[in-house]
Amino acid sequence: MKNSLRIKRSTGVAAAVLGVSALVLSACGAAPEEGNGGDVEPIDYTACMVSDEGGFDDGSFNQASHEGLTRAKAELGVETREAESNASTDMGPNIDQMVDAGCNMIITAGFMFEDLPLSAAEANPETKFAVVDYGYETVPENMRTLNYNTAEAAYLAGYVAAAYSKSGKVGTFGGAEISTVTDFMFGFENGVERYNEDNDADVEVEGVDTFVGDFSNTVKAKQISENFLQSGVDVLMPVAGPLGQTAVDAVNESASEDDAVVWVDTDGHEYANGGDTAVLTSVMKNMGLTVFESIEQDVNEEFASEAYVGTLENEGVGIAPFYDFEADLPDGLQGELDALRAEIIAGEVDPLD
Repeated sequence: MKNSLRIKRSTGVAAAVLGVSALVLSACGAAPEEGNGGDVEPIDYTACMVSDEGGFDDGSFNQASHEGLTRAKAELGVETREAESNASTDMGPNIDQMVDAGCNMIITAGFMFEDLPLSAAEANPETKFAVVDYGYETVPENMRTLNYNTAEAAYLAGYVAAAYSKSGKVGTFGGAEISTVTDFMFGFENGVERYNEDNDADVEVEGVDTFVGDFSNTVKAKQISENFLQSGVDVLMPVAGPLGQTAVDAVNESASEDDAVVWVDTDGHEYANGGDTAVLTSVMKNMGLTVFESIEQDVNEEFASEAYVGTLENEGVGIAPFYDFEADLPDGLQGELDALRAEIIAGEVDPLD
């Protein structure tokens, strides 16, 4: 395997934006697990979280969201309960268990919950709910939704991928064909096109219509990743939750030292297994911070029922450092990215147009 042979790039460039260690938990869709206080004086408040079937060690939105819960435990002194869902059929019962446990706030991670949190919030108006990566037409007074304009950051990542590409071909694929996935992909594609316009280049984008069909078929995802690399794609952005690991594995096993991955949701340099040698940059959603802030608001009796949207402007989304890939990128690229970021914030560029 190339992962053991790959020449590791020199260490020590920029620090990770999300400098938090990965956490591996063991609660598996059974009764919610109770926390034991934290590093500060405990308070009479219980914050609870339910994962989707990706689990809290998915290296993606479940894990990043969970870190907001553990931060609240350490810094605010709240008690915590958590439950992983092994399958979609676990998610509703896990929410019900959290309600029965008397949680002050219940956080659900991922769009796969669909209307389950909304139904629970409407049936339990005294319990607060925070919903990560899903929105509703109307939000009840005891709920806030936490969504992220990922196309803005993906646009920047597409520009970076095009600037890095040696073959002139980059690619992307998704787990399922839903907006929370395709927004990444279209933003990435448009960022590549902007690079071409600005630099008189002709970098191609493949895969915007390629989907695994789910977020669990590792065999199919690995085959897609390998097919892209074999076709000459040298930068690949998987938007498929835990299936992104298959792209990192394929890059680390590939014949070319130039192949790289754009990770999504978290900083793949830190979160992906082998990401330190494969991940060029990452399109990040600051889920841990927004989960923490939701809990903190309620603890301080300042809970705001709203549809929060993370953007480049409020730093709810962004891209990760380039680490040891920085030496392989053109001089002046950071200045170009800063200018693009300003254009997006000013509304002069629509990443999805």
